[in-house]
Amino acid sequence: MATQTAAESEVAALIVEALNLEDVEASEIEPDAALFRDGLGLDSIDALEIAMAISQKYGFQLRSDDPENTKIFSSLRELTAHIDKNRV
Repeated sequence: MATQTAAESEVAALIVEALNLEDVEASEIEPDAALFRDGLGLDSIDALEIAMAISQKYGFQLRSDDPENTKIFSSLRELTAHIDKNRV
């Protein structure tokens, strides 16, 4: 199991809290595992919830029409890297 960085742990906790994932511990989210479908099993509504939580916490918008969204939301590691690049 890959170890989360401090930033990844923070984002994992945000995901668990934003989505009320009762069966998932933030520390159990694999940094490189898929967030959608096979991995954590999230869907497009979950992506909107995560985007809202990121906007509130980190002060920037994740746009639904961003062509990079598939990559951004592909894993905890990619999402955290995107947040680190764009946070205010």
